[in-house]
Amino acid sequence: MKESLLVDQHGRRLNYLRLSVTDRCNFRCYYCMPEEGINFAPRKELLSFEEMYQLSNVFVGLGVDKIRITGGEPFVRNGIIPFLYKLSELGGLKEIVVTSNGTLSAKHQSALKEMGIRKINISLDSLDAGRFHRITRRDSFDTVYNGILGLLNDGFEIKLNCVVAENKNIEDIIPFIELTRDHPLSVRFLEEMPFNGSELSGYSGWDYKRIYDHISEHYQDITRLISDDNSTSVNYKIPSFKGGFGIIPSFSRTFCGTCNRIRLSATGELRTCLYGPPAANLRDVLRSGATGEDLQQILLNAVAKREKDGFAAEALSHESVHTSMSVLGG
Repeated sequence: MKESLLVDQHGRRLNYLRLSVTDRCNFRCYYCMPEEGINFAPRKELLSFEEMYQLSNVFVGLGVDKIRITGGEPFVRNGIIPFLYKLSELGGLKEIVVTSNGTLSAKHQSALKEMGIRKINISLDSLDAGRFHRITRRDSFDTVYNGILGLLNDGFEIKLNCVVAENKNIEDIIPFIELTRDHPLSVRFLEEMPFNGSELSGYSGWDYKRIYDHISEHYQDITRLISDDNSTSVNYKIPSFKGGFGIIPSFSRTFCGTCNRIRLSATGELRTCLYGPPAANLRDVLRSGATGEDLQQILLNAVAKREKDGFAAEALSHESVHTSMSVLGG
């Protein structure tokens, strides 16, 4: 096993790339972007799939062995499936996973299975069609829910990501736990983050402790699971339930100490921390004629300067408006 050469000043090795293939999405979730959308990047500003492949090859050459494909919504970009086929054949890459809103993933189910992509994270913030519509501003609940069941029946490993917020979906927390009674999936509850492309919003107050306390009021017997060292979620299971659940302290940021992630946006912005400013734009560097060695050095230098945690990284950005999560790639 090749150890990653991407090591920050705090000794953390980065072997996990979150690659955003588009900033576009067919949803307008309130916590991600305004209802009218955002100023999406012109096509020429997006990395081409060939450029993404070139950059992925550089990352893998430095020890990245896991790539998560994100967006926006990855499947709205034409050409995504041929790109994934090519990426899946990249030597040294052990795993490709996908994050989607679930509206289009069923359409590509057989192709994903053929290329060995079996893990899909699906954003689902409510099990009630009305609340789902209010949160996403789209009437697609049945499509998403039926698609999830179809993926499960086909042997895919599914994680559902639910952003928890007051006056939005608190009443969905227990139904999500109940969903794990008969379905072998994992539901992860996320603290809300003010990354919606507008002025900083207030935090709803539902932190990871409050979410857990709410669940523990309904279930006496909760088993904490041993999680991977780099896991962002604290994971649990109700004995006898087929699935499990996790809580991700995305606002509290208690997981920074073991973070092994690096991010590349669809326009080439490299971020060594979700909360901080871009460290470089690899699109511009690549298009200026940089060699693979040049790119490697830029990555090594950027990672070496990575801050201790998300709070220190955020302090560098001095932004009054947070970039949309659709641009950041989550």
